[in-house]
Amino acid sequence: MTKYIFVTGGVTSSLGKGIISASLAKLLQARGYRVTIQKFDPYINIDPGTLNPYEHGECFVTEDGAETDLDLGHYERFLNVPTSQANNITTGRIYQNVINKERKGEYLGKTVQVVPHITDEIKRNMRILGESGEYDIVITELGGTVGDIESLPFIEAVRQFKWEEGSTNAIVIHLTLVPYLAAAGELKTKPTQHSVKALLEYGIQPDILVCRTEHHLSADLRKKIALFCNVNINAVIESMDASTIYDVPLLMLKEQLDKTVLSKLKLPTKNDPDMESWKDFLGRLKNPTAEVRIGLIGKYVELPDAYKSIIESFVHAGSKNECKVKVEYIHSEGIFPDNVKEKLGHLQGVLVAPGFGSRGIEGKIDAIKYVRENNVPFFGICLGMQCAVIEFGRNVLGLKDAHTTEIEENSANPVINMMEEQKKVTNKGGTMRLGSYPCDIKKGTKAFSIYGKSHINERHRHRYEFNNAYLKQYEDAGMIASGMNPQTNLVEIVELKNHPFFVGGQFHPELKSTVANPHPLFVKFVAAAMEFAKKKTN
Repeated sequence: MTKYIFVTGGVTSSLGKGIISASLAKLLQARGYRVTIQKFDPYINIDPGTLNPYEHGECFVTEDGAETDLDLGHYERFLNVPTSQANNITTGRIYQNVINKERKGEYLGKTVQVVPHITDEIKRNMRILGESGEYDIVITELGGTVGDIESLPFIEAVRQFKWEEGSTNAIVIHLTLVPYLAAAGELKTKPTQHSVKALLEYGIQPDILVCRTEHHLSADLRKKIALFCNVNINAVIESMDASTIYDVPLLMLKEQLDKTVLSKLKLPTKNDPDMESWKDFLGRLKNPTAEVRIGLIGKYVELPDAYKSIIESFVHAGSKNECKVKVEYIHSEGIFPDNVKEKLGHLQGVLVAPGFGSRGIEGKIDAIKYVRENNVPFFGICLGMQCAVIEFGRNVLGLKDAHTTEIEENSANPVINMMEEQKKVTNKGGTMRLGSYPCDIKKGTKAFSIYGKSHINERHRHRYEFNNAYLKQYEDAGMIASGMNPQTNLVEIVELKNHPFFVGGQFHPELKSTVANPHPLFVKFVAAAMEFAKKKTN
C-alpha cells in the first residue's frame, strides 16, 4: 500500500519546500524505497507554459511533454527519475476537469461545489501516482503558503485525505521560518506557532515541523516549539541555510528526518541510506582543481531562476570536471558590435540561452560572431542555436537579411522557419513541439564524440526549426547538421567544423542533467572552457 507525505509551507514563500521534498525523497530512495514527488500549484493557469519567466522562473518540460513548475527539475536532479504530466497539477487543471465533467452531465443535476467536487478532484489527482503501483511513497508538495485564499481547497483536500487514509498512511510535514531578530539577539518561535495555529484552524495537525533558520536551534527552543505546536520533540527538524542545495539531503540525514518520517508511517527503516555517490559528487564540487568563467547570455538574467536548469547543469558538469564554474549573467540587450570584446573578452566559454521574442536577439547574434571568430567555446540552446544559424548565414554565407520568421515574418532568407504543423495553431498553451524526441548523430562529428553514441533522445520546447532549404549551403561553408530527427528530418544539432567547441542544440539538454548523470554536452563544454583557459595562460 502506497504511503503519502504532504509538504506545506508557512510564514513566507520561498522557504525551500521543493528542496526539502527532494532531499527527503533522496534519503528514502537511498534506503531502498521507490519514491516520487508531485507539486500542486494554487494558480489558475493550466500550466506555467504561458507565464513570463520573470513571474515564475523557468518552465520545466518533462519527457512526456508537460510544461511544469521548476521544482520538478529539482525532483529529477535529486532522484534521477523522470517526472510526468501527473507530477504537476494546478488549480486551473482541477477546475477545468470539474467543469468539463459538469458540461458532460456527470454530476447528474447536483450543485457543483468546492466541497466535495473540487476537493474530490484534488484527491483523485493526489492518488494517481500512488495507484500506479510504481511507488512505495508519494511526496506531495503544496505550493503557496498556509493562509493564502487560493490554497484553501488543497489544504481541505489534505485534511480529508488524511482522515480517509489514516494517520500512519498519510502525514503532513510543515515547513516554517524561525527568524533571528538581531536587535533582540535571539531566534523567535512565534511565527511558527501562528503558522501551525492557522493549519489547526483548517483541521490539520502537522506531524513534523521543518524549521528554516540562520542559527542552530537549541534544545530549549526545540522543546518550546514541540510544546506549543503539539508535535514530538524529535519531529522538530532544524533546516539551516546551506552553501549549496546539494548539502540539504545530508543535513536532513543528520537531523534524522527520514527516520522520523518512516516511524510515523510505520515503515521499516531497512538499511542505512547509501549516500556514497552523493558524497563523492559533493566532494568534487567543493574541492575544485580548476576554475572557469562562463558567460550566460540571455534576456531574463535579472532573475537567475529563469535559467535554473542551466545553472544546475553547470554545477553537475563542474563537479564531474573538478572545476568551479563561475557563471556570469550578461544581458543580451547590452551587447553591441563596439562593446562585445569588452563584455566577453575575459570569458573562457559562452552559452547563449533559450528565450522567446525579438528583445535582445541582435545582442545574442553579435556575441556569437565574436566567439566564432575568436575560437571561444560556444554552446547554444534552442534560440541560442537558432541565433548561431542566423549569424553564420549573415556573416559567412553573405545572406545579410537572414533571420527567423518568429521575428521577421517576411524575411527574404528565413533560415529559421516555423514548422508546418505549427502554422495552424491558434492556442498558445501546450501547443509547441514539447517533450522527448529522437535524434540520430552522424559519426565522426563533435556531437558524436560528446555523446559517444549515434542515437539519443532530448526534450524540446519550441515552434521554429532550421530551414532545410538552406542546409546544403550551410554544410558546404562549414556549419554541419550533426544531429537530425530520424522521422521528420529536422535539424537537431549544428556544429562548426573548424572550431574547438561550437555546438548548438535545438533541444534543451539542461532538462536531463542530474547529479547522478551530468549531461555530456555540459560536461564537454566545461572541459573545452578549461582547455581554452589553459591555452590562454600558456
